[in-house]
Amino acid sequence: QVQLVESGGSEVQAGDALRLSCVANGRMIDRFARAWFRQAPGKERELVAVITWDNRQKYYPDSVKGRFTLSRDNPKNTIYLQMTNLKPEDTAIYYCAAREGRDSSLGTLSNTAKYEYWGQGTQVTVSS
Repeated sequence: QVQLVESGGSEVQAGDALRLSCVANGRMIDRFARAWFRQAPGKERELVAVITWDNRQKYYPDSVKGRFTLSRDNPKNTIYLQMTNLKPEDTAIYYCAAREGRDSSLGTLSNTAKYEYWGQGTQVTVSS
C-alpha cells in the first residue's frame, strides 16, 4: 500500500513563493506518474502539474504555466511543487496523487479517477 503525505501549505501574500512536498510511504513508486491537483471551494479538483511515469514529460495548465514547477526526487520517493508569483486565485487545497498505469496521455493524467493514490491535502491561501 502507498500513503502520500503532503506538506508545505501556508498562508502567503500575493507575489510570494511557496514549495509543497509530497512523500510516498509504503513502497517505492519511482515508476508511477505523479501529480499535483488543487480544489478551491465550490470548484472541481483540477490538475496543476504532472510528470509522466518515465519522467519524459511534464504538463501544466495555462493558469500556472511559467509560475509552477514540478520536480521529482526518486531516491526520496518525493515530488515537489515550486510555486512562484502566487495569486489569490491559487488559493485552494493542494493534493498530490500517484498513478501506476503507463498511459501518458493528457486526458488520462488530468482525470482524477485514473489515480489510485491520494494525499490528504495541504491548504494554500494567497492574500491580496
